[in-house]
Amino acid sequence: MKKPLDIARSVCDSAKTKAAWSVPQMMVLGGLAGAYVAFGGWAMTVTTFDVASVGVAKVIGGSVFSIGLILVVLAGAELFTGNCVMPLAVMAGRLPMRDVLRNWFWVYLANLLGAVLVAVLVYNTGLWRGDIGAKALAIAAGKMGLPWWEAFFRGILCNWIVVLAVWLSMSSETVIGKIWAIYFPIMVFVASGFEHSIANMYFMAMGILLKGDPSVVAAAALPAGDLGAVSLWGYVNNLIPVTVGNIVGGALFVAVLYFSVFKSNLVSR
Repeated sequence: MKKPLDIARSVCDSAKTKAAWSVPQMMVLGGLAGAYVAFGGWAMTVTTFDVASVGVAKVIGGSVFSIGLILVVLAGAELFTGNCVMPLAVMAGRLPMRDVLRNWFWVYLANLLGAVLVAVLVYNTGLWRGDIGAKALAIAAGKMGLPWWEAFFRGILCNWIVVLAVWLSMSSETVIGKIWAIYFPIMVFVASGFEHSIANMYFMAMGILLKGDPSVVAAAALPAGDLGAVSLWGYVNNLIPVTVGNIVGGALFVAVLYFSVFKSNLVSR
């Protein structure tokens, strides 16, 4: 495995590669990443909707959801939350911040399109009918009803761990090593109930679609206030604080802190 300093150098090299993508490349790779994370979100809902124990459901959900980042890393895709570590290359003098912001903008937009596309496709399969749909609607309502500051801090904690999963995956050159490096951090973030902006793009889009089905609404039996939060405004009201929190979690708690440790090694390179 690579040592932490070598990982930091790999992150800088990777950031330069990411910054060099053309807009069409970022749209395709970003769309795929949004879709991959959405697949994990759908699978998480399917495998936990009837699990009675909350703790067991969280572990199962986290285990299944990890497939999203595994696909992103191994198949190759651009995920906004993982790219929040790119400022490490800026601090090392390898990249201008404007290139990072360019990457973040297009990748975030593409992630949104990919996540919403999967939500629309899954909705049209009808596989959500019954208690699965009720569970999916409840998940969306819970996210859209979060107070701003709670969403923000959950976003910080989430991406601190998600970026560490990407960081750890770079320590290994084997497929199984990368998978295990990703699995445990992602399982912990999901089981903990933290908030991931790209995953939420899928969960909340699915909730908005399901809100239009009377049978799902009846099965979910949500309080009027919780159901009312499931809307386009609720969608935006969650994404803003969670996205900002994700940036802080990845950029500050991983990129900045590791740069403070390896500064002399990275800048002199």
